[in-house]
Amino acid sequence: MKVILALITLLPFAGFLFNGLGRNIWSKKTIAYNGTMYIFASFVLSLIAFWNVQEQGAITVHFFDFINTSTVKIPFDFRVDALSSLFLMVITGVGTLIHLYSSAYMHEETAPHYARYFAYLNLFIFSMLLLVLGDNYVIMFIGWEGVGLCSYLLIGYWFTNTTYNNAAKKAFIMNRIGDLGFLLAIFWMIVKLGTVSYGEVLTAESLAKLSTTDITAITLLLFVGAMGKSAQIPLYTWLPDAMAGPTPVSALIHAATMVTAGIYMITRTNLFYTNSEIAQHVVAIIGISTALLAATIAIKQNDIKKVLAYSTVSQLGYMFLGLGVGAYSGAVFHVITHAFFKALLFLAAGSVIHAMHHEQDIRKMGGLRSKLPITHLTFLIGCIAIAGVPPFSGFFSKDEILAAAFAKNPIYWFLGLVGAAMTAFYMFRLYATTFLGQFRGTDAQAGHIHESPISMTIPLIILAVLSAVGGAMGVPEILGGHHWLGHHLTSVIGAEVPLHLSHSTEWILMGSSVTIALLALLIAIGKYSKQADGEPQTALGKFLYNKWLVDEFYEKAIVQPLNRFAGFLKEVVEKNVIDGLVNGTGKLVQYGARQTRLMQSGQVGYYILFMVLSIVLLFLIWFNDIAITRFFNNLIK
Repeated sequence: MKVILALITLLPFAGFLFNGLGRNIWSKKTIAYNGTMYIFASFVLSLIAFWNVQEQGAITVHFFDFINTSTVKIPFDFRVDALSSLFLMVITGVGTLIHLYSSAYMHEETAPHYARYFAYLNLFIFSMLLLVLGDNYVIMFIGWEGVGLCSYLLIGYWFTNTTYNNAAKKAFIMNRIGDLGFLLAIFWMIVKLGTVSYGEVLTAESLAKLSTTDITAITLLLFVGAMGKSAQIPLYTWLPDAMAGPTPVSALIHAATMVTAGIYMITRTNLFYTNSEIAQHVVAIIGISTALLAATIAIKQNDIKKVLAYSTVSQLGYMFLGLGVGAYSGAVFHVITHAFFKALLFLAAGSVIHAMHHEQDIRKMGGLRSKLPITHLTFLIGCIAIAGVPPFSGFFSKDEILAAAFAKNPIYWFLGLVGAAMTAFYMFRLYATTFLGQFRGTDAQAGHIHESPISMTIPLIILAVLSAVGGAMGVPEILGGHHWLGHHLTSVIGAEVPLHLSHSTEWILMGSSVTIALLALLIAIGKYSKQADGEPQTALGKFLYNKWLVDEFYEKAIVQPLNRFAGFLKEVVEKNVIDGLVNGTGKLVQYGARQTRLMQSGQVGYYILFMVLSIVLLFLIWFNDIAITRFFNNLIK
């Protein structure tokens, strides 16, 4: 098993080296084939690891001691258990489909840039696998930083575009803000417990060593890290801007990998969160607030990728709501189903953009249903799944979170229901505006629209099937299932507290969410199937179109003051104080040298005078040494 776990991570890294070092040598076909097959091989090994966990339980393997001192020992260990094995399959499985899709989507790139793109993708998968396989928070943090670096490289892939570079820097900086919280939590655990290994930290014995303040501080600091990586208020604005990268990158970042890291971390640390009511409330409130905020923004966006980006932020909010109310298996369930339908939606959107020659404004689309039949059908399946309509996957995972929210606090459930209605509305607004009605693009575009090649449609079909049937892993008992996923995760999250909801209440909750989703999607189809949104006319419409002016607020309140402060440090402190001190020292030495040089006049009479004066001074010191010593001793006292 040690070799299998090592290969799961090293194969993507080998792909990174192969394409990165050979970018000026290999053909595009070789680059795409190897880049994809390395990830597929990792997926096959992940399946073996998953089945091994099913049969033998969790396994920890030791490779070497990463840090080994007299006070702290941090081993480089991998752990595959019920939780990490699920994430392994999702990361490598969806990652393989995105690599396959990319082989056609990025075909216009030159071979060196094509290789650079696949090298970055492979390195991204490697970092994400390191994050979920690490058996302690330090190894997790290494992978955590790795995906942050790769997201910067991939978002700014087209680095000649200044806007794209700014989006990449924004993602990098906002993630660093969250990462500071994660680091502080790690330091806190080391100081209080002397270890960061899961098997030693996440135990009742370690919990007993920590005060309530310690637990709350650690969980909130970890959540700060999760807010940055998983785009929660107030650190969410980088994620919509990440659309600057190629569309497959958007699918990779937004669906199965980077943005789910925060959910993985909190689920892994569920013992601490369960014992901190304050942290749970904070996670739930931030989660539902993010879900609603992002949903309101998505309603008025006209860029096909921006709608999906804000949809991702909103769905991540639902996952954090689930974590906050203690529905850890429900949150992980939604991570998996979201990986299926959101990867599908992004890749289908990429297929539309590919057919429309890089046009992303949905107001210039319409009527694509007949011209892109596979893309249309798969996109529709993704929309139905994310809207929470049974029997598609999103219904089961979202319903589990909403039921747990109702049991915890009916206000959470009501707000979640409002968010679900908005989700159905903006997704079917997007679907109807893009695929229904009459084509609104140019004649040149209309003449060249065609279905994407098979290497792009195969991933769409596979993801559509998974989006349709993926909910089977978590069918609740009230519907005749036994929730396989919940039982599978028991070894990691423990036996979850029963919701104590009657069957009639559960049926009412399900019926309410489905009814409101169906009403919302029917309203959206009826309104947008024949015409697209124009420019917003009302004050509220403009406010939502401008994304609550959050970016503008950050610019005025944070970015500009920091830039002015940096300018002050550069122009005043650096030039006048630091440079002034350094340059002044040099000038003082030069001045002293020039003045001392005047003593060397070349006249013997002056030299004799200085010699006589020096001898007199030495005699005075010699005969008064006791008085001089006493004077300096008194001065020191």
